[in-house]
Amino acid sequence: MGVENSGFIRACYGRNDGHIPIWIMRQAGRYLPDYLAVRRQVTFEQLCRSPKLIAEVVRQPVHKFGLDAAILFSDILIILDAMGATVSFKEGGPELAKAITTPDDVSRLCDFDVRTELPFVYDGIREIKQVLPDTPLIGFAGSPFTIACYLVEGKGSKNFETVKQFVHQYPAAADKMMSLVTDVTVRYLDAQIAAGCDAIQLFDSWGGILSRDDYRDWSLRWTKEIFAKLKSRGVPRILFVNNLAPYIDMVGELDCEVVGVDYRMDLRAAADALPGKAVQGNLEPSVLFGPTEKLVDTTRRILDSLDNHNRLIFNLGHGIRPATPIDAVETLVKTVHEYR
Repeated sequence: MGVENSGFIRACYGRNDGHIPIWIMRQAGRYLPDYLAVRRQVTFEQLCRSPKLIAEVVRQPVHKFGLDAAILFSDILIILDAMGATVSFKEGGPELAKAITTPDDVSRLCDFDVRTELPFVYDGIREIKQVLPDTPLIGFAGSPFTIACYLVEGKGSKNFETVKQFVHQYPAAADKMMSLVTDVTVRYLDAQIAAGCDAIQLFDSWGGILSRDDYRDWSLRWTKEIFAKLKSRGVPRILFVNNLAPYIDMVGELDCEVVGVDYRMDLRAAADALPGKAVQGNLEPSVLFGPTEKLVDTTRRILDSLDNHNRLIFNLGHGIRPATPIDAVETLVKTVHEYR
């Protein structure tokens, strides 16, 4: 069976009649002892730039748990250095050397050739396809608004008030910044597909902080452009919005195949609001820390809530957390795979 006939790809198009596929956001990461063993040898940035290590950490959870899809190991901000926004990856989170605070600062950002400046990403994809030839591989990028949050704030934030003010105070400069990030993201994801990715996911990690009007104007319109320009590539396009519920009607009109649903929203309600689209999600990651019986029951209740499992990709409703018990992940995967 080729990748195109895998349960994951079939589910993306609403045609899966086999077991329900499952993968886990941040599945290659700090909860896995094998990953931690790799990280003791290199920094996070060194790992992101080593194709062979990228392939190794991507392989680990797929082989350990029998997951139905792999996802590229990288970071949404890996594009920034080449754009002229130097970023360092510290234990407390990413930090930019200089934030965008004025319209003039936007002029410091530059376009670049993604294939020349980011070869380690595409070499990593090719390495992954060598070690996981029969597993669908998901490429990814951050949404332009989410990238802008870090560009303007200079680091992580709980609410990114600075960027929300920036887009209203300097709309022309914000538009120029978002347009550049959008162009780079289209070419970045296109090159990931060319290197071997079987699907792509856009992480709108901070779109959920916006009002509805601002979400439409400063996040959704750029997402529409990215997905429209990648449509001809013929791979599933997945959008994950952290805090989807306020905008689900707008997302429902988006031309994409799959919508990731965060843990705050009822999965049945999301599926009903997204006719014709596959849904991905949405177990609360902390449930994995509780009793096995509760984990199984909660997972089954999510599965029971849906009438149509042909367009379901099971996942967590956010990234898996450090210190998550390994046996809980095994139980989750087994529960989903044995459901039908």
